Amino acid sequence: MALSYKARRRWSLVILLIGMPAYVVAAVSVIGLLDRPALWLELLIYVGLGFVWILPFKFIFKGVGQADPDAPDRK
Repeated sequence: MALSYKARRRWSLVILLIGMPAYVVAAVSVIGLLDRPALWLELLIYVGLGFVWILPFKFIFKGVGQADPDAPDRK
């Protein structure tokens, strides 16, 4: 079942306002449990986690910045 354009916009907003900050807190907490790695390794871990969080939501964000394809043309 495909999500409508408006539903994808709403879900993307929820993910960005609630999900991403929660993921950042979780990632920082998990890294904080470890002994602090070298700066380059820590940066690599954060960059990797930054890409990993978006992968499950890629289909929601795709096309959200475009005009509504279901909207009637206003010319």
